Amino acid sequence: MSNAPNPGATGATNAANAANPANASAAQADRCEFDRRYASLLQHLRLKGMQPKTVQAYTHGIRRLGECFGWRIDALTDEQLSEHFSRLLQTHSWSSVKHDLYGYKFYCTHVLGRAWAANPGLIKPPKVQRLPDILTVEQAARLFAATRCLSYRVFFFTLYSLGLRLGEALALQVGDIDAARMRVHVRHAKGNRDRLVPLAPATLDVLRRFWAVHRNPTLLFPGRAGGVAGAARAERALDRAGVQRALREVVRSMGLKKTFTPTACATAMPRT
Repeated sequence: MSNAPNPGATGATNAANAANPANASAAQADRCEFDRRYASLLQHLRLKGMQPKTVQAYTHGIRRLGECFGWRIDALTDEQLSEHFSRLLQTHSWSSVKHDLYGYKFYCTHVLGRAWAANPGLIKPPKVQRLPDILTVEQAARLFAATRCLSYRVFFFTLYSLGLRLGEALALQVGDIDAARMRVHVRHAKGNRDRLVPLAPATLDVLRRFWAVHRNPTLLFPGRAGGVAGAARAERALDRAGVQRALREVVRSMGLKKTFTPTACATAMPRT
């Protein structure tokens, strides 16, 4: 059976399967085997302690390969991978392509249990170093003042004053704030490492007043789904997409000519 890619041909494949029961049976068997190995992939990713974003990127890449190659991805050649990634680059970033390749390498090594045989130079993303846009203290103050929602306003202030990544700030819990030593315990930061960040008195005061409003015993930034009344019982933090959307809207309303990446916030420590 050929393993040639056939992107965008799902409808034709379904029609062919309907006309030929043998094809439909073989396709169903391929999908069942893929699903079994996909479940094994998830297990290996968790056992290796991969971060949730890495798990999401790798599994998404494997599903994309499965859809492209009719769920038969165990013996893809360099030529097939090159063609697949060349098409992918037309609609996706180098980062997406790189994660898909790393995900397939992990799949071959840990799920199939064989050495990575593909050409190590199969993909060579261009090396680009971009300096992030950093808000001045005055611009940050304007941004905070322009944010009407209290949860987002306190979150942006905390993100800026502590110099945290978006995911790090969303994961903060009440117990991570060490008022006695004036520091914040950031858990599972980049590289799955904890770190301690200095806590400015102004930030501590803002967080204390914010907690007096929501009184969640665990989460520093509880989700907004239940409103103020439900904040104390919330079990999930603020939604990442909601935070990003709110920031874009505030920046647009201010007319601020800054570009913010969706995964990180470059910061400068404000005066306290």
